[in-house]
Amino acid sequence: MQFIQTIEFRTSRYDEVDALMERWAGDTASTHTPTLAYTTRDRDDDGDTYVQIVVFPSYDAAMQNSELPETSAFAEKMMELCDGEPIFRNLDVLREEKL
Repeated sequence: MQFIQTIEFRTSRYDEVDALMERWAGDTASTHTPTLAYTTRDRDDDGDTYVQIVVFPSYDAAMQNSELPETSAFAEKMMELCDGEPIFRNLDVLREEKL
């Protein structure tokens, strides 16, 4: 069953975060394991709160992705661009419906 990770973060430097995400996707195109990713902005907040939703085929695939050196480097740089600590949620998908 699929596995989803959400990362909630605050930043006033979103353009730099976006560029960093683009570089990571390009650098890991042949090795990364997510099958889908959304980056969202909380429209009810002041505009500086974002949630990234990343879908993996399984928990094991997510852990494999976490072990990539490029992912570690990405996470380090991401922390420098965030205002405070991000909030991670690791979610096992129990049910999926196409509506």
